[in-house]
Amino acid sequence: MKRSTHNLLLSFLSGASWAFAIIGVWVTFQSFLFLGFVTAILFTFLFLFLALLIIVVLENLSLSRDRYEESLKQTALFEEIRDSIKVSDSSPKE
Repeated sequence: MKRSTHNLLLSFLSGASWAFAIIGVWVTFQSFLFLGFVTAILFTFLFLFLALLIIVVLENLSLSRDRYEESLKQTALFEEIRDSIKVSDSSPKE
């Protein structure tokens, strides 16, 4: 199965986003801990929300791309079926 550059890029960005989210949550918590535990948790949740939003957007792009490729396959199949029906309808009847 050949994968396009677009699919490879989306896969890479999705994995990098997960790594960014996991590492970023820890760094954010440690960075804001000097302001207090509750403040650090709030900023960590804010960061986590933004990181997960990026992940959802990338996954949505990937699903949209898959849906588009599948619709192209279905369109080609439907055109083949249509052409085969036209050929069988145009044959002489006895």
